[in-house]
Amino acid sequence: MPHRDRCQLIARDNNAGLSRDLPLLADALQRAGCSTQITGLPHRGRFAEWLTRIKLARQSPAFDVNVMLERIRPEFMRAAKRNVLIPNPEYFRPQDKAALPLMDVVWVKTRHAERLFQTLGATTRYIGFTSADRYDAGVERKQAFFHGPGRSGNKGTQALLALWRKHPEWPMLTVAWRRKRVEIEALPANVTLIRDHLSDADYRRLQNEHRFHLCPSQTEGFGHYLVEAMSCRAVVVTLDAEPMNELVTPERGVLVPAQAIGTQDLATCYGFAEAAMETAIERCLGMEAATIEHIGEAARAWYENNHAGFSLRLLSALHP
Repeated sequence: MPHRDRCQLIARDNNAGLSRDLPLLADALQRAGCSTQITGLPHRGRFAEWLTRIKLARQSPAFDVNVMLERIRPEFMRAAKRNVLIPNPEYFRPQDKAALPLMDVVWVKTRHAERLFQTLGATTRYIGFTSADRYDAGVERKQAFFHGPGRSGNKGTQALLALWRKHPEWPMLTVAWRRKRVEIEALPANVTLIRDHLSDADYRRLQNEHRFHLCPSQTEGFGHYLVEAMSCRAVVVTLDAEPMNELVTPERGVLVPAQAIGTQDLATCYGFAEAAMETAIERCLGMEAATIEHIGEAARAWYENNHAGFSLRLLSALHP
């Protein structure tokens, strides 16, 4: 019987994107025949890191592979024979860049990240990624718009709200935004803003109710809220910029012309002109039902193919 790779997955359990990544990656690795252990890290001080480093320095490798998500954790390196990083370019800090030569390989979620890390001299392997399947066929659909940035501040939320203030004739826009300590101007009658935590069932219902998902991310490490929307057969509106346009193409969504507005660590951040987003919204409003269904089906087909191939890509990365 062949040896099962023992993989330790290491990331901060942040109740956001990384907390989504960990179980999705563990499930895919298990489907690829690996045994996995999730090491979810809280916020830690230097003393805690020092204790971990001393403890692990005295141990023989317990794992075949450490897979570190987003950040490089040198104190865990002795726990495995090989060390792998799965980065998010927008959170790749200077200390991670300095530690990059310690990694055996960088597994990248997007072709955009592949080019960025090859430029840094890293050995890279494209694995893509996946998101949870959020589709619920039992939910009745409506011709309305949804924007679910979670707690993030780089999903273009304020710009969308400003645009909706100028268009009281547009249908309802429902926004689920839990970001605290942000000032929001008075909202028009055709915007519903949800700032409280929603149960998973309630959030999933919102995802499936709305035909159109507005996802104008400034940047993405992968893009769970885009991919979850695609799993729901929604028409996803996002920016025509990397890496968002890797996931959403004209055949399976609506792309809005984008312009660079700054940087965040390794990533370039993008925004949209109001006129460009207005054109995209008006296009959605004018879509025939058959076109909406066709785009939604194409998005769902891409989701299913990508999800099915994720374990195979991981297996290929483990044994190149």
